[in-house]
Amino acid sequence: MMGNTNTKSFVITGHSIGGATASLCALWLLSYLQHISSSVSVLCITFGSPLLGNGSFSRAILKERWGGNFCHVVLKHDIMPRLLFAPIVPYTAQLNFLLQFWQLSMTSPHFGKLAVQISDEHKAELFNFVMSYLHAATQDGEGSAPILFHPFGTYFFVSEEGAICVDSSTAVIKMMHLMLVSSSPACSIEDHLKYGDYVKTLSLKFLNHDNSMQGNIPDSSYEAGLELAIQSSGLANQELAIEPAKECLQMTRRMGPSPTQNAASLAIRLSKVVPYRAEIEWYKAWCDQQIDQMGYYDLFKGRRGSSKRNMKVNMNRHKLARFWNNVIDMLERNELPHDLATRAKWVNASHSYKLLVEPLDIAEYYGKGMHMHPNKGHYIQHGRERRYEIFDRWWKDRKVTAEENNERSTYASLTQDSCFWARVEEARDWLDSIRRESDTTKLAVWWDNIEKFEKYAMELIENKEVSQDVLAKNSSYSIWVEDLRELRELKAKVKRFPHHFPPSLDGEVVP
Repeated sequence: MMGNTNTKSFVITGHSIGGATASLCALWLLSYLQHISSSVSVLCITFGSPLLGNGSFSRAILKERWGGNFCHVVLKHDIMPRLLFAPIVPYTAQLNFLLQFWQLSMTSPHFGKLAVQISDEHKAELFNFVMSYLHAATQDGEGSAPILFHPFGTYFFVSEEGAICVDSSTAVIKMMHLMLVSSSPACSIEDHLKYGDYVKTLSLKFLNHDNSMQGNIPDSSYEAGLELAIQSSGLANQELAIEPAKECLQMTRRMGPSPTQNAASLAIRLSKVVPYRAEIEWYKAWCDQQIDQMGYYDLFKGRRGSSKRNMKVNMNRHKLARFWNNVIDMLERNELPHDLATRAKWVNASHSYKLLVEPLDIAEYYGKGMHMHPNKGHYIQHGRERRYEIFDRWWKDRKVTAEENNERSTYASLTQDSCFWARVEEARDWLDSIRRESDTTKLAVWWDNIEKFEKYAMELIENKEVSQDVLAKNSSYSIWVEDLRELRELKAKVKRFPHHFPPSLDGEVVP
């Protein structure tokens, strides 16, 4: 299926432990599709699945914005999705019998009778044990307990009266507790086998548009929705649970501006940072016109003193970094629309920022000798900011327009590889290493690296994907090309006239 270009989406489902397996499969698939930049969608639907990971695991899924890919269906009284709130090691034997009972019963109701039966006493012990930890998980302050496993994704709580959706992990835990309180040990075990019946009943309700609200309808649409949610959860007839359930559902109401409002506000702020970028563009144009012909990258890298121009550019560089870091932070906190990273305006703006400003970051890194620090190294592996890696992914995942496939007739205004100068610095380091080294194995590796970079750079130049500052007479790249030419000429002379050079040079000599 992965090789089929007609595949548009994957839907993965599983019941009980199969639900946990389905979730793991979906996570692997999401990671793989992200790696190959595929637009295929993934939806995982689980039924009565146990919890899967701890708080860090849940936050990692949220950070990757994969929570919306998971829908966990949980019956009102089913104990299985709630088991791992408690340290269940003391009940391993009973759980083994219980899992065997569930497995055989799902094969056939008659087979379930063949399993070793758990006594009512042990059922009650397990039920109360899980309930006590689930209750502690809903408490704040001194009464709280560490939560070993955390929910992630959207939870679809189903009862005889309907269903409600909750995606806040805190609210999910509270609803799990409130709905289980009205259950019994036997019912909590039997409900795990009734997902097919409940889904069928719920589907019929939906098809028959059976969603009428009982009693007086509140004037506020929000309050009406809250009342309907309480009825659908099956808690409307339990007076002690109604108010806690309302408080729980109110927690899920988004406070502050909506993601759409935040995106609109962010667009205004983007327009306000445009002048900072324009001033850096003017600085680049000024660098390209200088008689020393060093270019944008090298002039910023070798800047001396604290001229007003240099200080202004450096200050704007930091202001733009703060703005874009804030965009990423808001995305990861789910404060912006999920599709913002695919919107052309933001993809293009982030890409233009990266192409313009990252060369300055590289110049700063090498100009200050940070690559020589014992705990660091070259920029791409050790100094590159995370925002640039994210913007690389945005650009790679974009929809390519027909215009982008056209050949360039002039050199680009900005070099299309924002890390080009970092690659030049690595290539210069390889040349320096060759001058000092006599080990033929290491020399072969460095020459291979140099030839690969040389070929890569020439392809960029031939395709006019570099800006003119790369080809400036005294740019780092032009100097590297000249140094490489001289080293090759010297190497050729050594091979032709070895008796004219000291034996210790062994064919790899330098001035």
